[in-house]
Amino acid sequence: MNDMNSATLSPGAAATLREAVPAAGATKPHTVNDNAMIRAVAELTRDLNAANPRLYWADFLASAAIGYAGLFLTIGAGSTLAALGWAAMAVLGLYRAASFIHELTHIRHASVPGFRLAWNLIAGIPLFVPSFMYEGVHNLHHARTRYGTAEDPEYLPLALMKPWTLPLFVVTSLLGPIALMFRYAILTPLSLLIPPLRTLVLERYSGLVINPAFRRRPPEGAARRDWLWLEGATSVWAFGLLVAVITGVVPLRGFLIFIGIASAVMLLNQIRTLTAHLWENEGEVMTVTAQFLDSVNVPPPGPLAELWAPVGLRYHALHHLIPGVPYHNLAEAHRRLTAALAAESSYHRANYDGLPGLVARLARSSFRGAGEIGN
Repeated sequence: MNDMNSATLSPGAAATLREAVPAAGATKPHTVNDNAMIRAVAELTRDLNAANPRLYWADFLASAAIGYAGLFLTIGAGSTLAALGWAAMAVLGLYRAASFIHELTHIRHASVPGFRLAWNLIAGIPLFVPSFMYEGVHNLHHARTRYGTAEDPEYLPLALMKPWTLPLFVVTSLLGPIALMFRYAILTPLSLLIPPLRTLVLERYSGLVINPAFRRRPPEGAARRDWLWLEGATSVWAFGLLVAVITGVVPLRGFLIFIGIASAVMLLNQIRTLTAHLWENEGEVMTVTAQFLDSVNVPPPGPLAELWAPVGLRYHALHHLIPGVPYHNLAEAHRRLTAALAAESSYHRANYDGLPGLVARLARSSFRGAGEIGN
């Protein structure tokens, strides 16, 4: 990989890199753009768009193998301490494997042949989150005029909501696997017989969203075909697993351990989601820079971010600037931009130290907002 800095830029772009960018003191920060930063991002990352198939396959398969090994070792553990250790291994492995669903929504499938099918068979279907629940939804979150508005399926102004919404937002994720299993094992087959229920399932229960007002449109063309086979396969798996537990083919203890680990995976992802943005927009259309500053990077040296924000998610703000760059190139993109952009650049204002500080900031914002409403 080439070592790039401001010297590799076109003369016009290079001249702007050291421009001081005014702090966000404008009357309406959501209308301000840091054009110097945006030009630098375009110039410095244009060679980082190619996905590395070998890295995708090796990372995903290793993560899934670790996760499922941890699951089976947890089921067979002879002591509580050993079970907890193996369970932690299972959660982290499956969480990283499942996080590749984010990459599926951004990479060209031809660049990593067979990866989408393999991900669904190994992670998506077994964990009740087939890729159609994210594809066609997540791209709306990146739409220029949708981000942070009522039309964004992945946004809520959490920093401006009641303080009790934050723990509720996190804790409800523990019920995710049960809700998803019910959706596929019970609602899916019933909805084929009851048209109004089918409409409800398609609109309300077919996306990994956090905005309760979002309604999904029915898929068309190739997306519809993919949706149907993935939904059917997940329904067969969920219904078969339920029957196997009821008939005793699958021991109840093993099933509960599986659900517990899946719940922990969703809990960890929900905590990560809680800190992916600052959640401070009140529904107004935002500039690219404002969207970037409402998002979060947690770059090195903190090592733990790679565990709770894996597969490039620790560079979530940067990802909003360059969504087409694969996860394995984001660290290099961040290194180049950090070195090239002046300290006054907006780019550095989206970098945070770690999870505790982000959670505390969000909690303070929520309590402050509640106090202002009460006055």
